[in-house]
Amino acid sequence: MLQTYGDLMVDDFLYLFGPLTLEEKGEWMSGYVKRGESRLIVEPVLPEPGGMLHWGQTIDGDRLFLVPRGAADPWTVSAFRRNWGDWYETGLPLEAWLVGVFRGDIETDWMPEWPTVRALVADDD
Repeated sequence: MLQTYGDLMVDDFLYLFGPLTLEEKGEWMSGYVKRGESRLIVEPVLPEPGGMLHWGQTIDGDRLFLVPRGAADPWTVSAFRRNWGDWYETGLPLEAWLVGVFRGDIETDWMPEWPTVRALVADDD
């Protein structure tokens, strides 16, 4: 969907990058990390070889990444949580994490509750 329509904002909080923004934000974040300007985001970011994919952010400035875990394992969601000043790792692939957050199955004190979105996700079962 993002490839066809571009960027997507969910409930004025979660911003998912479309292809053009994904490239632009990835380049910026890659340089930011490479220059050592972040003390918590220390792994390389694409387009650096072996880097994480910077796929979105929140209105609060949290940065969302997909982290490569190995050839046989799926990329998993991790985030720099700006207001918490820490690094958050899930061990979950993107789809499982998003559905879990939208349904309220994954407890996150840094994400809002999305009752409308949760209802839509539940209808897809």
